[in-house]
Amino acid sequence: MDSQTLPTKPSAAEPRGAVAIITNHRGELLLHLRDDIDGIAWPGHWSLLGGGCDPGEDPLLAIDRELEEEAGLSVDNLHRLFETRDEHGSGQIITFFSAYWDGDETALPLTEGVKLQFFAPEHLPVLTIPPFIRDGIHRYLAAQPGA
Repeated sequence: MDSQTLPTKPSAAEPRGAVAIITNHRGELLLHLRDDIDGIAWPGHWSLLGGGCDPGEDPLLAIDRELEEEAGLSVDNLHRLFETRDEHGSGQIITFFSAYWDGDETALPLTEGVKLQFFAPEHLPVLTIPPFIRDGIHRYLAAQPGA
């Protein structure tokens, strides 16, 4: 088990979040360039769409809400993948989801952050990505058929 995987079931009182690995027909991943401002976790980093769960909110409901709030994006094929902890940022337990969406990311009404962009997996190494997000993406890609 890697160091980011949670060994035990987290307490319901612990802060939680949810992110979505969204891919298109080319196998590219949708990333979100976060605002570069004080007071947020991982400013100026490329990350996945998502955010914190409201108190008592299920991560699935949270990711649906966050996708809609941040990018006006609605997907109906979310799959729960795994959980990890953002040890060096928010401290939250993060639930990773995957989904398929084949739209034009530049047409989405982005309300948080700087930009949305699809990236081929081979371009990810040059991007500034939070370590727990990079680890989650690698874990997801390694589990894909033909990986």
